[in-house]
Amino acid sequence: MATIHVDGKEYEVNGADNLLEACLSLGLDIPYFCWHPALGSVGACRQCAVKQYQNAEDTRGRLVMSCMTPASDGTFISIDDSEAKQFRESVVEWLMTNHPHDCPVCEEGGNCHLQDMTVMTGHSFRRYRFTKRTHRNQDLGPFISHEMNRCIACYRCVRYYKDYADGTDLGVYGAHDNVYFGRPEDGTLESEFSGNLVEVCPTGVFTDKTHSERYNRKWDMQFAPSICQQCSIGCNISPGERYGELRRIENRYNGTVNRYFLCDRGRFGYGYVNLKDRPRQPVQRRGDDLITLNAEQAMQGRRISCASRRK
Repeated sequence: MATIHVDGKEYEVNGADNLLEACLSLGLDIPYFCWHPALGSVGACRQCAVKQYQNAEDTRGRLVMSCMTPASDGTFISIDDSEAKQFRESVVEWLMTNHPHDCPVCEEGGNCHLQDMTVMTGHSFRRYRFTKRTHRNQDLGPFISHEMNRCIACYRCVRYYKDYADGTDLGVYGAHDNVYFGRPEDGTLESEFSGNLVEVCPTGVFTDKTHSERYNRKWDMQFAPSICQQCSIGCNISPGERYGELRRIENRYNGTVNRYFLCDRGRFGYGYVNLKDRPRQPVQRRGDDLITLNAEQAMQGRRISCASRRK
């Protein structure tokens, strides 16, 4: 454990954490974009700046990125310092320079990390009055939509896809302030874990296309804890329904099973649930016919699986 001092108050935190993790664990609000608990810190977005002091007598301090600074014993920082707050607000203003103000039609509206951080920093007025940059969107297949104009270059997507999911067909192209995150050409993403991009992305660049087909705002959905039934691993999920129809599957954290991610089968393979003619009772194949069974009949005779052939 380590003792840190935040705005004059003393806290006990895990000394193995960085300052951002330590403050978040204490319920203290520091805006951030590029940091993710499964991906670590890269200090790319510069949003989590705080003022760090040498000791209790130091009055000048210096700005540091909390995600890149260890929570060492005896650390003195300030989140509410005026210079730190102004710096964080300027970062959001810079990000919003080219970000489209399309929240009313964006699939992530109301459930957007960028929206939350913008409100947290107090940014409310855009001084930039020139034409915004635009990008071409890609067709990434039947499951994921791509809206590159919403990108804030946090690099979460490529870090997850390459370093965590071991994918090779998604990358970053360009340089300086004109970068592009996508594939070399249009096409379905090859990784079986590509669907996690819709949750890793803090904006609306990657969104769930299966949900968009029957879209509603996420605050209108009813979510419940559940277990994925696509295989025997038992990943923890949060299925969301609206009007009695299953419309979305989200990951539910479990540190010993799936942690922060799901496979594409578990995330997108729920369409059969809404079919009116889907099997709702056990059936047994007899020749070319399927015979409906009750529960007791299905449990007898070592039934292998629903409608499976016996050898």
